[in-house]
Amino acid sequence: MSVTEERPTQSPAVPQARHASLRERTAELGALRRQVVNGPGEKATRAQHAKGKLTARERIELLFDEGTFTEVEGLRRHRATGFGLEYKKPHTDGVVTGWGLVHGRTVFVYAHDFRIFGGALGEAHAQKIHKLMDLAQAAGAPLVGLCDGAGARIQEGVTALAGYGGIFSRNVRNSGVIPQISVILGPCAGGAAYSPALTDFVFMVRGTSQMFITGPDVVQAVTGEHVSHESLGGADSHATHSGVAGFAYDDETECLQDVRYLLSLLPANNRELAPAGDLDDPADRPGERLLDLVPSRPNAAYDIREVIAEIVDHGEYFEVHGRWATNIVCALTRLGGQVVGVVANQPASLAGVLDINASEKAARFVQFCDAFSIPLVTLVDVPGFLPGVEQEHGGVIRHGAKLLYAYCNATVPRVSLILRKAYGGAYIVMDSSSIGADITLAWPSNEIAVMGAEGAANVIFRKDIALADDPEAMRAQKIKEYQTELMHPYYAAERGLVDDIIDPVHTRARLIDALSMLRAKNAPLPSRKHGNLPL
Repeated sequence: MSVTEERPTQSPAVPQARHASLRERTAELGALRRQVVNGPGEKATRAQHAKGKLTARERIELLFDEGTFTEVEGLRRHRATGFGLEYKKPHTDGVVTGWGLVHGRTVFVYAHDFRIFGGALGEAHAQKIHKLMDLAQAAGAPLVGLCDGAGARIQEGVTALAGYGGIFSRNVRNSGVIPQISVILGPCAGGAAYSPALTDFVFMVRGTSQMFITGPDVVQAVTGEHVSHESLGGADSHATHSGVAGFAYDDETECLQDVRYLLSLLPANNRELAPAGDLDDPADRPGERLLDLVPSRPNAAYDIREVIAEIVDHGEYFEVHGRWATNIVCALTRLGGQVVGVVANQPASLAGVLDINASEKAARFVQFCDAFSIPLVTLVDVPGFLPGVEQEHGGVIRHGAKLLYAYCNATVPRVSLILRKAYGGAYIVMDSSSIGADITLAWPSNEIAVMGAEGAANVIFRKDIALADDPEAMRAQKIKEYQTELMHPYYAAERGLVDDIIDPVHTRARLIDALSMLRAKNAPLPSRKHGNLPL
């Protein structure tokens, strides 16, 4: 947040001739552009590399297809005075802005240059970002922010803070219009952290990126707690505890490669469909392995990601928030070449129950997919909501309602598949036919009920069990009776709550067929300004 000690880059000397020729002016321009690209000097670049960080332009080179980046306002300089700023006016004002191609498709980027004013945001710096965000919206193309800045430039006072307001309002205006991705590659503290929080996806790098509202020094002064920058707001903290970051990486190269991959799965804007992939994985490819992946016992654990990999094209999927709220899996993938969003309970973590974090994670993902016309496939194996005082007092009702709201509000094609158990309110929330799933399929191992057979028998037949000569034998008998009457795999299908019971081997083909049928789905919502999501 302080002015860098680096001397500003000065413009090359103007030719002495009173009326310089166009060739001389062009040569002058070329020299100036080289200075702008080189930045404040080798010393600043070495200092950036010594921190394990790339420069802004090196990051841009990794993000875009080779040779496709076009810079805008590269010659911009601030007009601030006071505190020595009038003597330090480097070009770009600490942020590189422009557009380029990622897999041949236009993407806009702004990248803080930490070598100039520590990447701190001033008036000119903010105006460059504002212009780029407006261009991205007008062009209907994704926006990527490469964040490595020291917050507001305190030498410019409240003007710098107002610049953040302009960024935030544009984040909200562009929400659901163009994909917005934040890549945290250095410090992002105070008010600056709210812009990434308003975007669709947040990437972070271990050891070099941190996000927090108040830093360790303030935390210690106010609460007495001693905490490091990494523990408070590092990549792993946000990827596993807060859920602020969807992805965490060991280095910037790997991080930016995955940003490119994510962009390949997303539409350019909310008026276009996501790009189709190759159709070289047969739609009718059988999934024999599925018969062995899911145990028949309803309380036996397995990894739902193996089921996803067996179903989707080439076994490839891109998981979002893979280390936070691990009892539910959210992933972007392709089925029959078409991009889809998969939401799946994870029996390998907390038995796949829904809780506060899982509900928020899935609700956010469902909303994103719906905003950008990405069909939803829901794989259901859920025993219910997580019980407990902590969950109830934490507002599991309100947070669970977020997922319910997101599904009910979604107008994209929605196909759900019940693999095994689907109990109670969690069954309804996980895109059941009663809340609007277009097609609901089930495996012959499905158990759809208000609750598990044991719990149901204990409630319904508690007097019979208590009065029996052999309570345990009576309990076993009543459990079997309940299973036979109300939990057999065809009960829901007989009542029209499931469209079909399918052979697991043909799951991939049936899902692709349903999505193909729904491709032109049109389900307009009632006229309204907006709903009132239970935030």
